[in-house]
Amino acid sequence: MTDLQKAKKGLAGHTLCLAKGAETIVSDKRGVAPMMEIISSGRDVNGFFAADVVVGKAAAMLFVKAGVSAVYAATMSAGAKEFLDKSGVPYEYGALTERIINRQGTGLCPMEQAVLDCGDAEEGYLKIKEKLKELSPK
Repeated sequence: MTDLQKAKKGLAGHTLCLAKGAETIVSDKRGVAPMMEIISSGRDVNGFFAADVVVGKAAAMLFVKAGVSAVYAATMSAGAKEFLDKSGVPYEYGALTERIINRQGTGLCPMEQAVLDCGDAEEGYLKIKEKLKELSPK
């Protein structure tokens, strides 16, 4: 079984699964929270394979920043697909959607909005961090 297959299998019942060799990391947190935690903790996931329930451009930027080798998304946005293409990161998806909407279903996801005009993973990370700070309860 390949590491990407392990990540996809490990996704069952979780929102994120990263796999490399015998090591697997899973999370049940929603949105970009799991990858933001991994990156901010300094955890090295370079070379891991990622499987995620929903991958928009914001999540794709975090995967690129973290150095993952490939991404699987149950649902992927066109923006994520384009960013991963430009970044040279292989990917697979179950369904492709035009955009990722917010949890209320009233518009674009705030993380997607934050990175809409951004083309760099590092800049995207900083914009996501800023948006999360802005949205967090005071």
